[in-house]
Amino acid sequence: MEKFTTLTGVAAPLPLVNVDTDMIVPGPFLKTIERTGLGKIIFYNMRFNEDGSEKPDFVLNQDAYRNAQLLITGDNFGCGSSREHAPWGLADFGIRCIIGPAFADIFFNNCFKNSILPIVLPQETVDQLAGDAEQGANATLTVDLEAQTITRPNGDVINFDVDEFRKYCLLNGLDDIGLTLQKDEKIAAYEKTRAAERSWLPTTS
Repeated sequence: MEKFTTLTGVAAPLPLVNVDTDMIVPGPFLKTIERTGLGKIIFYNMRFNEDGSEKPDFVLNQDAYRNAQLLITGDNFGCGSSREHAPWGLADFGIRCIIGPAFADIFFNNCFKNSILPIVLPQETVDQLAGDAEQGANATLTVDLEAQTITRPNGDVINFDVDEFRKYCLLNGLDDIGLTLQKDEKIAAYEKTRAAERSWLPTTS
């Protein structure tokens, strides 16, 4: 998993309430189990017309936000079904940080497992950052995970909270498999002892 340390980038304002995972990655695209390529179809029904042409009013179709790395969202972002395709698609598009007043629990957890940092802030603060984002590509936000700060275009600094364990995993690029492999030597030692003490058991390989 890619590490998350410091991110400086353009933030796209998407201040909609109750954006669910079906809006992020619609059902017809769930047949794939690949994590790549989904960036092209996130928010598909909001981004594209029936003939496949872009809807110019949608934020990610606007030149200033085509390479956005942050999203400023409304309340209860990521609600609905638990599909992990939603964070897969956002990450494939290039989104590394999502800031909003509240997230659906399962989506919130899945973000951390896919190298995306979701940040919960009071609505008033989110509104300020959305205002910054509306300035387009001329204004960037800097998110420092180690310091737990967001630096606005005007230089103001906002502090945010994050669970220490999740912070550790993001800083070190560790998903569930990576965490397990940190114990590789202990696992190997156990397997060696197990094989010697219980030779009648089948080996694991």
